[in-house]
Amino acid sequence: MTSKKLRLKNLDEIMDLLGPADESLHRLEKELKVRIFVHHHPESESATLTIKGSTSAADKALARLKAVLEDSAAARIAPKDLKVPSEKRPPGGAVFMGPDGEAIYPRGANQAAYVRAMEESDLVVATGPAGTGKTYLAAACALRMLRSGKVHRIILTRPIVEAGEKLGFLPGDVSEKVHPYLKPLYDAFHSLLGPEKFRYLRHDEVIETVPLAYMRGRTLEKAFIILDEAQNTLPEQMKMFLTRMGTASKITITGDITQIDLKEKDRSGLVLAREILRDVSGARFVDFDAGDVARHPLVKSILAAYEKWEKEHPSA
Repeated sequence: MTSKKLRLKNLDEIMDLLGPADESLHRLEKELKVRIFVHHHPESESATLTIKGSTSAADKALARLKAVLEDSAAARIAPKDLKVPSEKRPPGGAVFMGPDGEAIYPRGANQAAYVRAMEESDLVVATGPAGTGKTYLAAACALRMLRSGKVHRIILTRPIVEAGEKLGFLPGDVSEKVHPYLKPLYDAFHSLLGPEKFRYLRHDEVIETVPLAYMRGRTLEKAFIILDEAQNTLPEQMKMFLTRMGTASKITITGDITQIDLKEKDRSGLVLAREILRDVSGARFVDFDAGDVARHPLVKSILAAYEKWEKEHPSA
């Protein structure tokens, strides 16, 4: 029995070789009658493959895997005259490069200020209506810092505000129960990474999604932590969340204070936090409005119509 090792230096190489659910490795194991073990190193976005089998089979498997890596690397290299930027080095002003090579840029002055705040400050609170890019840009900044090594993992959380059904009566384990609540966060990362890379990073807990209630008692170090839908936190939940921050971590809080779903709307932890933290050094605040909406053009008109109606019917 011979043992051979192959180091995969980055996420691209890992995805090239493993495929969905490690299918590529399983096919190679069956074909060459070897065993291949994968040891992930999430702190450096790398992995080590250990190939075990007869000397000839292990050598063949190693050569096959190296050939796949070489072919995949060649396919990613664009002709120089196209001047396509490297995935890990977005062009000037871009926040991140999507899976299709599209550069993600801030749209407008408020989004640019928001990105700067997340790069420069350890605590950022962003409020404003839906469609202003609060969650999407936070996800993009988190991934950029993960790739640069400034953080080692990303934590996504939001409060679970039940409407009708009780969480305990929903089918499945905890992960399955909270999946519908966290889906908006998944959507942003699917768009930025593609579903396969996002699934891989979640599997290795480089990206972790967790309900806010499960954050108690944790200290999160060298992490980028995003609290979404923060308008639905209670003051005591917000305090608990803010004190989870560990060494070299960053927190971004997003919410829309016009969409509070709590029974006691005057007890929003986001509203109170904005008041309490205004003079805290190191905290930055960004306020979006309907003019920053980057969704379908109709969304701006819809928001404006609702704002007008609410002003005309203050007691409704």
